[in-house]
Amino acid sequence: MTEQHSHQFERGTDGPKVIVAGVDGSDSSLRAAAYAAGLARRQHALLAVVYVQPVLAAGAALGAPVAGTTDEIAEDLVAQIRDAAERLKGIFEVRWEFQTFRGDPYNGLVKAADELKADAVVVGASEQAGHRIVGSVAVRLVKAGRWPVTVVP
Repeated sequence: MTEQHSHQFERGTDGPKVIVAGVDGSDSSLRAAAYAAGLARRQHALLAVVYVQPVLAAGAALGAPVAGTTDEIAEDLVAQIRDAAERLKGIFEVRWEFQTFRGDPYNGLVKAADELKADAVVVGASEQAGHRIVGSVAVRLVKAGRWPVTVVP
């Protein structure tokens, strides 16, 4: 007696189509973006580089122009990413876009990943000591269990 197996094959390619990389200007987040760029290149995926602009309570800002500061950070990150992309042009072709969201980093990245229909999320490991107790954005993203999450040291 022979056993017949019917297999259905998916059309297209396997692997992620949209990879979200969370950046905040820290060294680990920039390494995460570079790692995500390599994944996007190999998978022919779109790299969505996301910066979440923090929203602080009025009293927490102590009169500092926080919105202007976070806009400057976003502009600086875009400039750094464009410079890196320009240096690699012709060697590595990666489709990428830069997006900013407002809010706390965790909720901002969740919103970005949902809106962009991310297949994977890449973030840098937290560089803040307090996160070992409270839990980092990366740990919270992993616990959410909604996408594969890569944490880059």
